Amino acid sequence: MQVCVLGAGTMGHGIAQVAAIAGHDVRLRDLEESYVDDGLAAIRSNLDGGVDRDKFSRETADAAFDRIEGFTDLGAAVSGASLVVEAVPEDLDLKRETFRDVEEHAGAETVVATNTSSLSVTEVASVLDDPTRAVGLHFFNPVHIMGLVEVVLADQTDADTRRFALSFVDDIDKTAVEVRDTPGFASSRLGVALGCEAMRMVEEGVASVDDIDAAMELGYRHPMGPLELTDVVGLDVRLDILEYLREELGERFRPPQVLKRKVRAGHLGKKSGEGFYVWEDGEAVRPADADGRGE
Repeated sequence: MQVCVLGAGTMGHGIAQVAAIAGHDVRLRDLEESYVDDGLAAIRSNLDGGVDRDKFSRETADAAFDRIEGFTDLGAAVSGASLVVEAVPEDLDLKRETFRDVEEHAGAETVVATNTSSLSVTEVASVLDDPTRAVGLHFFNPVHIMGLVEVVLADQTDADTRRFALSFVDDIDKTAVEVRDTPGFASSRLGVALGCEAMRMVEEGVASVDDIDAAMELGYRHPMGPLELTDVVGLDVRLDILEYLREELGERFRPPQVLKRKVRAGHLGKKSGEGFYVWEDGEAVRPADADGRGE
């Protein structure tokens, strides 16, 4: 099957990789050639790491990489695809514009999916002449490791599109959870609620940043604490999601002040080198604040 992924960033190149490993031909498209090259380099690195860890053979890795082709031309990337997955930045207007552009070039049977983590799939799909072909496929970071995909059914999603989406998730060796299109779906709503409460605990001096994270990692077997996860996701991304959920669901999703202060200061987490932790060479090395209890 021909799969097109729009956006070669962290999520996009991860989706492209797992589709290629599953045997699909993949077109990875972004606006600039340098972005595409960076995405392909990240895939190559991930595949090499999988070989080093004996996850699969060198032959499997090389074959998967050979099935991925980079594009900057949208029409060429989308043409002939059975599935198009957009993984552009989390902005409603941008996602709607992307869907419109896709429909100009996609075949009548092409399924169009959004990787949004919290925005309304119904609203994104509404720009399509045929919104029954739209669905949410919410992957998790890092895509090549995380086993979950949320299949988000828009109000317009028809039965054929639902079956296609569930079959695709199974085919790429992921587990699907099926959710109705509501603000934050299931995972983002629960995840940001936990992260939000952890930030309030930091503000109140309940415990240090690293102790709060350790409590969830060791006491609840979370692979990563809620504050470190916030750094990985991006504090600006978490703030945008919380503001959206507050508007849709009420004051229980009001963003904590510590989050707002850090975003204003440009402390966005792993991608900026500092958030709730200081990051060096992709690793959280220590809490960002002297006592680990906020600013």
